[in-house]
Amino acid sequence: MHGLAVLLFPAALMLFALAMERLESRLERLNVRGEHVEEFLESAQPEQLDTLATHGFPAALDEFRDRRSPANSETGDSIRVTQ
Repeated sequence: MHGLAVLLFPAALMLFALAMERLESRLERLNVRGEHVEEFLESAQPEQLDTLATHGFPAALDEFRDRRSPANSETGDSIRVTQ
């Protein structure tokens, strides 16, 4: 029984490490700094606040950035981010 544990423990440890690495990469992608939150809350429109409530901060921040980008400011378009 101990021999089986000796063989399975390294494999289980490797799988756990790979799962934690995937989780870390997802969290890193969703990382938002405090300056972004302050800027968003100061000048967000109701549409972005609706997106914040329904889809979370990363999607709302993407919509906010799309609205403020030069390409969209000329046409006045607002792109809605859905997940």
